[in-house]
Amino acid sequence: MQTSVQWLENVAFEAQSESGHKVIMDGSAEYGGENRGPRPMELILMGLGGCASFDIVTILKKSRQDVTDVLCQLKADRADTIPAVFTKIHLHFVVTGHDVKEKQVAKAVELSAEKYCSASKMLSDGGVVITHDFEIIPA
Repeated sequence: MQTSVQWLENVAFEAQSESGHKVIMDGSAEYGGENRGPRPMELILMGLGGCASFDIVTILKKSRQDVTDVLCQLKADRADTIPAVFTKIHLHFVVTGHDVKEKQVAKAVELSAEKYCSASKMLSDGGVVITHDFEIIPA
């Protein structure tokens, strides 16, 4: 996997993925930015949510659950010192569907956290405490 990050101006950068997608990253005005895109650490958190959500959706579909929506809400704490790494991250999954089984959602969350989500594994191996929970909403 490869990517490139090109400096645009001030503290704005454009990242391009190997698959050709582009993302603008920018800092806050405090650091000379214009808030034109997410911060790099926000993208890491978004990546974790995307990785885990991908797992949840695919696992639930394979277990024949009639899922109509999955929302992953993440909250993170960061160290007060530089580098301001993530110290804790909590993922809350809101799964909507028809007759979705709690046991199947719990299993999907566990499998994502412990086996499939590369982003979660990388962050937890780096010392980040990652927790999960979920709720099911009937469609």
